[in-house]
Amino acid sequence: MGATDLSPALRSQVLAALEAGTALKICGGDSKHFLGRTTAGQVLSLSGHHGIVDYDPRELVLTARAGTRLAEIEETLAQAGQMLAFEPPRFGARATLGGTMACGLSGPRRPYRGAARDAILGCRLINGRGEVLRFGGQVMKNVAGYDVSRLMVGAYGTLGILLEISVRVWPRPTHSLTLMYECGPAEAIERMCGLSLRPLPVDGACFHEGHCYIRVSGAQTAVQEAHSRLGGEPLHDGAAFWEALREHRLPFFACAGPLYRIVVKPHTPPLAIAGDWLLDWGGAQRWLASPVPASAIRRCVAQAGGHVTRWRAGADDADVFEPLTPALARIHRRLKDGFDPGHVFNPGRTYPGL
Repeated sequence: MGATDLSPALRSQVLAALEAGTALKICGGDSKHFLGRTTAGQVLSLSGHHGIVDYDPRELVLTARAGTRLAEIEETLAQAGQMLAFEPPRFGARATLGGTMACGLSGPRRPYRGAARDAILGCRLINGRGEVLRFGGQVMKNVAGYDVSRLMVGAYGTLGILLEISVRVWPRPTHSLTLMYECGPAEAIERMCGLSLRPLPVDGACFHEGHCYIRVSGAQTAVQEAHSRLGGEPLHDGAAFWEALREHRLPFFACAGPLYRIVVKPHTPPLAIAGDWLLDWGGAQRWLASPVPASAIRRCVAQAGGHVTRWRAGADDADVFEPLTPALARIHRRLKDGFDPGHVFNPGRTYPGL
């Protein structure tokens, strides 16, 4: 796939929308259209704005346009023995780097190698005034505007249109092994949390259908040593299991009805909410398929110090994200007004009025 820079055309579309008072619905590969609240507006597609702008494996940094497909980026990195450490899910072949960052998605490796927000080093974007701005840089030492770049991760395109993104990359492990243990959820939580106290090359831990899965990765000797200390039954084709978990292709995710994403402290005991559970991120990210009303789920999770996102299906848009406190709502409003004063970009995608 060749490289195409549509920055001037995209800026012209933003200026035209501002003049006409039209909202814009930002779209990359459209693989994550089901996330967040419903938004209306004229579609502004970034799928044609693609291409790797700069990549030097020695610097461990890659810069690409927002419409560049994740598949292209990961293939390029693999050829150099490198990877995106936060193991982003695609949810479709057309997934792009911009969409991944805008939704703030990270895979099973997130607790051990950092999140998408930790990987971003800099970005170039169009704000709600039609201005092209650059924040951050291409090296970790350049921290000018670094927090602004991070702010774009998980903003669902409500603060600006990402044009280019610079991310930190990691060496790909030469060996990986998945170990399996038969147990219940409480024992799995205890086992997964105990891993953080041991010097082991763990980069994946989850509980699914009565089994705890631990992934260790690194040099062959380190993986073998970890196996001897952890025991467990090696899982055949462990890579396929983690990919199915990351891409929500396990049978668990095919269940009918509402699906909730719950984030709590890893050591939190099993929550007393009826339904089917899958635990990822060493217990910190928990998926719940349940007919229990969202309000009851939120109350239980709040008592445990966590928060809830309705991932799929529900009564309406009102209960998608965790309700904001008045103080947080003011901060969100000020950020929206600062970056997108006309509320042109993805209005209401995260919360009403934003």
